[in-house]
Amino acid sequence: MSVPEFAQEQEAVVTLTVPPVDVIEDLHGDPLTAELVLFLNGNQFMVMEELLTVFRTLHPTIRRIFYETLPPGVLAEQVRRGRLRIGSLELSVAPDVLTAGADQLSDLHSEGWVGTPALYASNDLSLLVAPGNPSGIHGLSDLGRSHVRVAMPNPATEGVGKLIVTALRSAGGESLVRRVMEEKVATGETRLTQIHHRESILWLEHGEVDVAPLWSTEARCHVQRGTVEEVAIEKAHNQRGHYAVAVVERRTLHPEAALLFVQFLQTAPAQEVYARYGFAPPSPFISKIGSP
Repeated sequence: MSVPEFAQEQEAVVTLTVPPVDVIEDLHGDPLTAELVLFLNGNQFMVMEELLTVFRTLHPTIRRIFYETLPPGVLAEQVRRGRLRIGSLELSVAPDVLTAGADQLSDLHSEGWVGTPALYASNDLSLLVAPGNPSGIHGLSDLGRSHVRVAMPNPATEGVGKLIVTALRSAGGESLVRRVMEEKVATGETRLTQIHHRESILWLEHGEVDVAPLWSTEARCHVQRGTVEEVAIEKAHNQRGHYAVAVVERRTLHPEAALLFVQFLQTAPAQEVYARYGFAPPSPFISKIGSP
């Protein structure tokens, strides 16, 4: 199928999206006709349009791509269970490729769900605040202050949540972790996400929270929209997470396309796209998955 034909096909749809009703931002494409199905960490949503344009240019026979950008904990369970429910809609779509944190993919590899994982990118953390920083947030320790409302990615489903907890521990020990993740959760001053950190930015923009710790790439993306400001996390306490990718080995329908995409993520054209959105390569001291 030529590019013009593909574009025409994409336009031949009935649109049923009226924000804020019936908006599904993290599922893209048609799983029934897909020639490649990708399950990707949610914070890569801003990268995907450009990344897939480059991929299709290099692999013009793969046009129809369905992808999800959801928390890795959700994606891992979707891989294991085989179904995803959103409201009354259920999807039984088998992924060809899965990206997640290195530790999570190592677990899935051990369980036999995915092939050998490969590292392809890394990211660190930042804080988002309202314009003018009215709550005077200057670092991680301020998240423990009384009356400072925190939007926290849920560590149960989001790898970034676990990384933020590690950063809190570095900045203020177990007392700060307990303050933010237990005491303030109990009082409602720390609000845990239910889906993923798209919620954090919405709460911040609507004035429902005062600070949102997130990936630095997301902070950069949202700051460019002009509705929030970024506060850097102290280098001594910031943490870096590593992204890994693997071919899914059970129920996958497009193994050849999956291998091409996994290989593509580690090439210069893909790395250049990620770099434009603030992602970094894996740290050079990481020699293999799971090793420091």
